[in-house]
Amino acid sequence: MSNDPYAALGLTKTATADEIKKAYRKLARASHPDLHPDDPTAEARFKTVSAAYDLLKDPETRARFDNGEIDATGAERQERKFYRDYAEAPGNAYRSRRGYEDFGDASDIFAEILRQRTRGGAGGHDPRAQGFSIPGPDMRYALEVEFVEAVTGAKKRITLPDGETLDVQIPQGTANGQTIRLRGKGGPGYGGGPQGDALVMISVRSHPVFRRDGDDIVITLPISIDEAVLGAKVKTPTIDGTVNLTIPRGASSGQVLRLRGRGVKPAGGQPRGDQCVELRIIAPPKIDEALQVFMEDWRKTNAYDPRKGMTS
Repeated sequence: MSNDPYAALGLTKTATADEIKKAYRKLARASHPDLHPDDPTAEARFKTVSAAYDLLKDPETRARFDNGEIDATGAERQERKFYRDYAEAPGNAYRSRRGYEDFGDASDIFAEILRQRTRGGAGGHDPRAQGFSIPGPDMRYALEVEFVEAVTGAKKRITLPDGETLDVQIPQGTANGQTIRLRGKGGPGYGGGPQGDALVMISVRSHPVFRRDGDDIVITLPISIDEAVLGAKVKTPTIDGTVNLTIPRGASSGQVLRLRGRGVKPAGGQPRGDQCVELRIIAPPKIDEALQVFMEDWRKTNAYDPRKGMTS
C-alpha cells in the first residue's frame, strides 16, 4: 500500500471523517474487481484504497498514525509488527470488515455487492461462489418516432444487436428526449438475480405542420388577404383531424387563435393542452390589374401606418 493512506484516497490530513468516507466510496466503486472484471489492476487498487480506509475510518488508529505510532500498514513502528497481526488477534479492536458497512444505500447495486460479500466471506470474486445475487445491468437503446405517434401514442418495435426484437409502447404525450423504462428487459442478473431493465430514449421527428410547446400544439396557418379583411371559415389541421376555424374580420398576421382541448394529453389524468393557430397573411401569387387599381384607389382615401411609433 502507499506510505500515505491520505494520498491513497486523494486527501490531506485535514480531511474530515465524512470526506474520508466519500472518497473511499468513490474510489472503491471505480476499482472493485466485481464491477470491473476486465481490469487486471482493479483488485490491487481496491485493496490499496480499502486498506487506507481501514486505517483512517477509526479515529483511534487514525490518531496513532498521525502521531507516528503506527505506519501506513497499521504496524507498530517500534516493534515492526504488521497490521495483519493485530487484525487476526482474538478480541482485537482493529479487526475489520473492510468498511463495507458504510455502504448503506439499499438502492445501490454496489452497496449490495459489498454487504453480501461481508456476509459471505472473502473467498474470491465470483458472486455465485459467495452466495449472493445482483440484478443484471440496464441496457440503453434509442428510438426515433413520428411527431403524431409521440403525441397520440403508438406501439413500435426495435431490433436488438443480437437480432432479437423488443416491443415498445409509446405512451400518449411522450416528449422528445423522454426515456421509457421496460422492466426486466435488460441484461441477465448474476447469481440468480433478476434481469435489468431496458431504457429506451425517444427522439421525436419534426413535423412539417405541427410544433409542440409544453402540452400545446402550435401551427402557422396561411390565410388570404380577403379572408383576413372579410373574415372566413377555413379548414385547419389538428392532430385529431381537420376542423373548421373561424377567422375574425380584420385579422392580422401574427394573431393567435386558440382551439381548446386540441393539444397534447399529458400523463396523470391532466387535461389536454390547446392548439394555438398563428395567422399569416399571404399575398396572392400574382397581382392582376383589377386588384392593383382597387388598392391604389383604396390607398388614396384609407391609408394607415401599421408601423406608427416604431420610428421617430
